Amino acid sequence: MPPKRRKSARSSAGSEGRGKGTDKGHPEDIFPLVLTSTTQELFGCIADQDVTGESPYKLLQKDDIIQDIKRRATVSDFSPVKKIVLGYPEDEVLLVYDRDFTYNRAFYLVLTPEAKDRILNPPEPETPEVFETEVSKTPRPKHWISLGSEQEIEEKSVKETIKKLCYKFSRVRRKFGAPVCFSDRNTADAKDGFLECVSYQDSRFSIKQMQRDCGVQAVPRLRSSSAQTQWKFQRNIFTQYVPRELSDKEKENILQSESLKNFCNSVTPRVLHALQQQEIMNVFSDDWKDLGTGAEGSDWPGKVYQDLMLFQAFTDHKYTKDRKINSIHWHPTINGVIAVALTGKKGEQLIDSTTAVTRPSLILFYSFSDPSNPQLLLECPVDISAFEFCPSDPNIIVGGCVKGQVVLWDISAHVTHVQGAQPSATKVPVNTDTFGIVDHKETKTPVVQHCAMSSSEGCHKGPITDVQWLPPTFEVTRTGLPVENKNKISVQVVTCSLDCTLMFWDVRVQRLLNPSLSGRKQSMDPKTKPTPNSVPDTFRHLDRTWKPLFRVSLPKIDTSGEYIPLKFSLEHYICNDNNTDEATENENDLEVTPDYSQLRMSSAKTLRTLKDVNTKLYIGTVNGEIVYTDWKLEKDDFGRLLSAKPLHCFSIHPRSVNSVQRSPFFKDIILTTGGCNFAIWKEGVMDGPMLLSSRSEQDYTAACWSLSRPAVFFIGKRDGSIEVWNLLEKTSEPTQVQEHITNSMITCIKVCSTSSKQHLLAVSDDQGQVCVLEIPKTLYIPAKSESLNVKKYFELEEDNMKVVLKEEELCGKQKKEAEGLKKRTEPDKPTVKSLDLSKEEYMTEYGDFPSLNEHNLKNIGLWVATADTPDT
Repeated sequence: MPPKRRKSARSSAGSEGRGKGTDKGHPEDIFPLVLTSTTQELFGCIADQDVTGESPYKLLQKDDIIQDIKRRATVSDFSPVKKIVLGYPEDEVLLVYDRDFTYNRAFYLVLTPEAKDRILNPPEPETPEVFETEVSKTPRPKHWISLGSEQEIEEKSVKETIKKLCYKFSRVRRKFGAPVCFSDRNTADAKDGFLECVSYQDSRFSIKQMQRDCGVQAVPRLRSSSAQTQWKFQRNIFTQYVPRELSDKEKENILQSESLKNFCNSVTPRVLHALQQQEIMNVFSDDWKDLGTGAEGSDWPGKVYQDLMLFQAFTDHKYTKDRKINSIHWHPTINGVIAVALTGKKGEQLIDSTTAVTRPSLILFYSFSDPSNPQLLLECPVDISAFEFCPSDPNIIVGGCVKGQVVLWDISAHVTHVQGAQPSATKVPVNTDTFGIVDHKETKTPVVQHCAMSSSEGCHKGPITDVQWLPPTFEVTRTGLPVENKNKISVQVVTCSLDCTLMFWDVRVQRLLNPSLSGRKQSMDPKTKPTPNSVPDTFRHLDRTWKPLFRVSLPKIDTSGEYIPLKFSLEHYICNDNNTDEATENENDLEVTPDYSQLRMSSAKTLRTLKDVNTKLYIGTVNGEIVYTDWKLEKDDFGRLLSAKPLHCFSIHPRSVNSVQRSPFFKDIILTTGGCNFAIWKEGVMDGPMLLSSRSEQDYTAACWSLSRPAVFFIGKRDGSIEVWNLLEKTSEPTQVQEHITNSMITCIKVCSTSSKQHLLAVSDDQGQVCVLEIPKTLYIPAKSESLNVKKYFELEEDNMKVVLKEEELCGKQKKEAEGLKKRTEPDKPTVKSLDLSKEEYMTEYGDFPSLNEHNLKNIGLWVATADTPDT
């Protein structure tokens, strides 16, 4: 009968704690505890330092535990076992560190001496008894029976069979220990600077293949052949071949053979069935893509493209050779048509040396319907550096020349050709002998001559770098004052040039006309449509006589000189017309194509002034400055009209500014790029940019906003890559970088929305190539409340900028106060008088000094009388 278990040392007061511990599954003779870091430091039982998983035991003095309970009362971690510790029979209590949390606590306290002895001295494991009859025997190896494996091991082993080569390197003795200096050398500097080790077939050396590893798989009978030219020695060779053809007799035998008839009879039903299926359903359509935007929001792990995909590429070596693209625009109303302006590269000769005929500048119209050939050519005798479609009539195009002149085209007679409605057989051949490019018998692309060019006297004196139409909601007078536009048609153009000026142009007929010209205009039939081969008379009244309405200069703010503009951006005024009848009448007028030849300039006195039009614009300069100025002219003291000085100028970009783009969602947000960084500005915040990017390794060369997502914009780089930025995701780095879009520098990028499910990005480079990329859904489908979030982001950035400026101003004031206090607390230093005194000042200040000095020297006996000094 087992001995009776000894009663626990814990009193009845600790039964409550024991009951809780028993419910948690721990034995009755231990109690799990939670010891704070303070308790662990007091008793020297810090986890993983004093007690570890290998040495988890710690003997605590009973008196120390009692003193801790008395000193800290209920705060003590041992208060739950107070009565148990007081009734413990021995002086040392065992504390165990439970690193594995066996009982849901990091420590547990052993409550009985028996349990302490059992834990500290665990019983030894029982060993099985060995009977005397059992005798251990050493196993003996069995006799080796060879099955041939040693031969395989011998064959697999690596042995040196080739005799080692011995190389001896020597040096002249006088160079022993001499210093050696290595340097780089160009291989082109010396004839033997580069030695090529050409491979060749060595007949003295051969390798015998003893074993080959290969796999065998049962597949249908397959036959393949290939040929590779082994480039052992360079030699000039050529190959001539002729096609292998069947004779007439062989062809007749094949056509009359039964095997061919049987083959045709067997495959004809299957071909007809396939053609019928193709007519019923397009088997090549992407079903997942056709699901639309709903598929993107689902959890189906389908393939959603994240990158910009190449949709179409345009290039024509007949016209783009030695040319670069300076400007690019999508046609406003015809989907899939894009126009590009070609200019000669800097430093290259644009005259054909063989024909000595000047190549005219062209604007090419490409179409998705025929990507290999341009659909229309706009010709100009001077290179076009910038152009834009008219907002009111897309058939009217304005362009700026590198010689400072402004050109107008009218393509109304060729709209059907651009749309692709005109059959190719009816295309009118155009004689292009003057191009010096291709034979006129082969080209059928129509060429449109310019119908008006500005006068060379009143135009810009430098290349035009940007041109924009004023919106149809207003027009300006000769002083730059915005007034109402009764016709609601865009009739004025703004240009900037490297001659440090902006010019405003009006395409309407002047109020005072030449009598002969006015009579000639009246004799013309306004309903007569121009033929494709004729030059339209739309702007005949402007040809060679067109002069700007007024010009705006850009004087520097603090110094002499002027800013040199490259790009500019003006706010498009939206007319808030409350008259419903008048608004409806304007809409009906816009449906009819305006006739610019019948428009006349109105007197500024009869037009209502629009005070809510923003006449300020952002200008990017050649030196990387962002200039904010007003185009309205001001009168000086003598009554002369002069351009006002710019309001602000910021030197942000390290090099020339190439893009000044206003957000299509927020009219006061402007994106600028230049050099290796970009900046985002908010009109009205004149303390600097809202966002300034870090410096990029490659220069930014073009930029544009997304047309559907307020937070997304695209930036083209010099190395031909495109960065995609999302202001709601990251502002320190782009969310996506698409490399190798083009092989050269990107010059322009433009976004176009052909439909709600297709957005395209046109990219041009300085090699004359245009790549059209398809924007993925993730980049053109806006997020929920994206516009509101972007607006809040800009407001937050504006508030942060104000806080930073206030802190800087406060720090400046404190610094000045500290300097003033330091000057007041420092002792006054004696002022040193200038040595450059006149004779009168010197005698007044030091007149009695010689006599005083003489008196002192006589008193000490050192005075020596001079010849002119009387003895005393």
